[in-house]
Amino acid sequence: MDKEVIAVVTGASRGAGKGIAIALGESGATVYVTGRSADNSNEFGGSVFETAQAVSNAGGKGIPAIVDHADDKQVEALFERVKREQGRLDILVNNAANASAALVSRAPFWEKPLDTVELITVGLRSHYVSGYYAAPLLIANGKGLMVNTGYYGAVSYHLSPVYGAQKAGSDKMAADMAKELRPYNVAAVSIWMGHLDTERSRVLRSKLPESEAGGKNLESPQFTGRVISALYNSPDRMALSGHALIGAELGFKLGVRDVDGSLPASYRNTLGGPPELHASLIG
Repeated sequence: MDKEVIAVVTGASRGAGKGIAIALGESGATVYVTGRSADNSNEFGGSVFETAQAVSNAGGKGIPAIVDHADDKQVEALFERVKREQGRLDILVNNAANASAALVSRAPFWEKPLDTVELITVGLRSHYVSGYYAAPLLIANGKGLMVNTGYYGAVSYHLSPVYGAQKAGSDKMAADMAKELRPYNVAAVSIWMGHLDTERSRVLRSKLPESEAGGKNLESPQFTGRVISALYNSPDRMALSGHALIGAELGFKLGVRDVDGSLPASYRNTLGGPPELHASLIG
């Protein structure tokens, strides 16, 4: 990166957020790592403190921040802290999501606990709130990138209607925010990740029959972070703003490889691709 980048990665105690934060740390960034986990007592392990240390170990500077993204005041305080301590923000990665254990059951939505809908609260709504408080910092900086982490569930069935609604809504939110941010040289995109090798996915795969467990051709959580870093520095950053982008395809375009040197696969042909949105502006 051409300067020390200041980034916020939400929902980074573990999983995709953790990998993204570490990859940004590899590029030398200062990364605020947010989440609710102060220790690794969670079923899947991990904490904001462990991730922040991993960011520092990777070559950046990790800063842990305990934040419940269901609480708007805590989110506001986070960005006030970033402004006070750094005076600017370069990259926001919206990854926080409240995915309950019941979400992955094979029961239809009306037989699952109603609280699975909290994925809309900490997922779609929380992305908006973080973007709301981050936008003035990105604008004042004169250059910025806002990323919502996405998945093929935006266009194909995956887990539950609430999951698809959250992912599709995040894509459209990024597209519409991009229109309003464009005059300020701030890009907003959604990046679709592939099948990830995370703490949660390992536990879930261990409970499946061997014929369904998969485990091959998995994408590391760090890959998306590497793609984000490359996109921030790419001359195509603003040209790509407003789009939902398949991470594997964007990585190929930007010359990014995964931690093992591989090129992750795109599942466009089997799971679908991002829809083409109309360019009109109304209102």
